[in-house]
Amino acid sequence: MIGDAENLKRDAAYAAVDRYVESGMTVGLGSGTTAAFAVKRLGELLADGRLRGVRGIPTSERTAALAQEVGVPLLSLSEARPAFTIDGADEIGPDLTVIKGRGGALLREKIVAAYSEGELIIVADGSKPVEVLGEGPLPVEVEPFGWETTLEALSALGCEPTLRMDRADPHHPFVTDGGHYTADCLFPGGIHAPASLEAEIKHIPGALECGLFVGLTRAAVVAREGGVEITEAKSR
Repeated sequence: MIGDAENLKRDAAYAAVDRYVESGMTVGLGSGTTAAFAVKRLGELLADGRLRGVRGIPTSERTAALAQEVGVPLLSLSEARPAFTIDGADEIGPDLTVIKGRGGALLREKIVAAYSEGELIIVADGSKPVEVLGEGPLPVEVEPFGWETTLEALSALGCEPTLRMDRADPHHPFVTDGGHYTADCLFPGGIHAPASLEAEIKHIPGALECGLFVGLTRAAVVAREGGVEITEAKSR
């Protein structure tokens, strides 16, 4: 039996799949616990025939393994572009700018999201929306070579960066599917200009990508105890 928080994650993921996914689509498959429920829902609908011909492009090795387990056929970005990507978020700002990457797959998540025609459908429970981004750390995926100097450059932007360590082996850095490290950057007072900060971070040699997803979210599907709320981005 799953807990209340897991039920809300499932409700958001199921609502997003049921509302947005149609037969014949190629869909980007996000990473993390909430996105996993979306992958499972796709497998369920394909198995009973309510959806046909849906294919997925995974954003992590773990997501790829889950999709294969539940019967969602997979493609690569070289074979197709997703109609949109369904993914979770760590924080959702009022303008649908989000922070992602605390699960460890932000670079691949952003690549797939950026090449999705309909951008991102964010699925989350009610703990994720925030008034100001940066309540928790902003992940930055970094090149292992010279990571110490990369963290020094990040700290010059006003944050407190920490190299993420492997949970299974805390004496060694966490390594992403792409073979990179992750710096978790805490900004005291929050992040008030995410687009500018994203650009500044990406100008640092060794900082490969950051967890700010600016202008990429089409809709946020958020489940609370009272039900599921869908917020769609204004036309851009």
